[in-house]
This record gives sequence, C-alpha cells and structure tokens, in this order.
Amino acid sequence: MDNKVTTVPNVNWKKIIIPIVVVVIVAILGLNSFTIVKAGHTGVVTTFGKVNEGVMQEGIHFKIPFAQDVVMIDNRIQKLEVNTEAFSKDLQSVNTVLAINYRVDTSKSYSIYKNIGADYENVLVVPAVNEVLKAITATYTAEESVTNRQLISDGLVNGLNEKLNDIGLYVTDVNIIDFDFSEAFITAIEEKQVAQQKLLKAETEKKTAITNAEADAEAQKIRAKGEAEANKLISDSLTNEVIENKKIEKWNGELPKVTGDSGAIIDIGLGDTQTDAKADK
Repeated sequence: MDNKVTTVPNVNWKKIIIPIVVVVIVAILGLNSFTIVKAGHTGVVTTFGKVNEGVMQEGIHFKIPFAQDVVMIDNRIQKLEVNTEAFSKDLQSVNTVLAINYRVDTSKSYSIYKNIGADYENVLVVPAVNEVLKAITATYTAEESVTNRQLISDGLVNGLNEKLNDIGLYVTDVNIIDFDFSEAFITAIEEKQVAQQKLLKAETEKKTAITNAEADAEAQKIRAKGEAEANKLISDSLTNEVIENKKIEKWNGELPKVTGDSGAIIDIGLGDTQTDAKADK
C-alpha cells in the first residue's frame, strides 16, 4: 500500500484575528462614544476628571471615549426626611420630623457637582435644615410650636431658600410630620387643658345665672310697668260722674245707720215719709 500524506493548508490567522479585533475595538469605542441623559436629569461632563462648564440636557449625546465621563444629576423634585432635635423658647426639647421637597437648578448642576460633589444633600441640605429649624423654634414656646405649625413650615421654606438658592438648590415645600415633646411637658399640657375646661365651665355657668337673673328682673320690670300703666288708665277714667254712678249701682236700697252717743242705733229711714204719703191718699 502506498502511504499518502495529508497536508493541512496554511491558514493566515492574521487576516482572521485582525478584523475581529478591529470590530471589537470599534464596538467598544462606539459604545463609549455616546451617552443618554434620562428625562428629568442633566449630565455633568468630566474630561480626565476635570468638570466641564455647562451640562448635557435630556437625550443622546456624543462624548470622547475613555476621556470623558458623564455624571447624572437628578433635577426632579426630591424628598428628604430629617429627624432632628431643637429647643423651644421656654427651653423645652422638641424632637421634630420634617419632610422637605427640593430640586436642583439645571443650570447650576455642574457647579454643585464641582464644588460640593454628588452628596450635596448631606453636605448642604441637611445641615441647613437643622440650622434654620433651631432658629425658628427658638422664637416660639413649645405650646406655640404646636398651634403655629404652618408659620414654622413657611419660615423653614423661606429660611432654607435664603441659604440655598445662590448655590442652586430650591426648597418647594416643608411638611412637619411630627412634634415630639417630653412626657413631663405633655402631662403639664394635659393638666392645663383640664384646668381651662373647668374654668370655662364655671364661667359659662356664671354667665347663665346672670342671664337668668337679668331676664327675671326685666320680666318684673315689664310687669310693674304694665300694672302702673293700667292703674293710670283706670285713674284717668274715674270722673266724678262715674264714681257716683258706681255708688248707685252698688247701693242695696237701705239708708245708712249711724250710732249716737248713747250707743243706740238711729235708723235714718223712709218709714214716716211713706206713712205720710199713704195718709195723704
């Protein structure tokens, strides 16, 4: 048998590998040449670690691959909850829970990132909330703090914006979730409310008694006035003729009898007169 030798054709691996490497490199460069800025965000561009002035707005943007990075800054309304302690005007400890809504100005996103960094919330916003809250609560007693929540809330919004607007942070709303006082203070408030309720009840009962007494006095006054007016009308209507007529109406036909000095009753009658009248007939 003849031995046949099978020859393997020479393969030019360079022609295969090089195109593959080029495609991979192009793909990597392509993926790193574009960035997408999501809605409600701005992109802060850094070139070899240096922050560029200006920001990328929403959409697709070209960037230099491997040289530039894009940091996303959320410019939507953000909610921050702060639990802090302050002291009232009457030196009562007040533990306060606040909900703060704020946003980052799009035009100042790059300066905030450049000067403060991505953790601007803890670096700027939280300390400002603590400072402004302590300043405001110090102007109210603990009891006034409870009844003036809206004033304190409005004061926080104004005070925080005065401190943060120049930097590029805007506070839109502050909600006071809770005021928590010491047990001793709460007990004192409850006792005060009970005392006020008792005082109010006593004052109400007193006013009711006075009102009833005044009503009785007024009724008596009206009755007395009515009687006086009635008496005056009767008095004005009693002429001499009316009086004489009343006497006649009430006379029973008998003449009055008078008593003499001896105690004998003298009958002033019409008997003799009637007898003489009969005799004449």
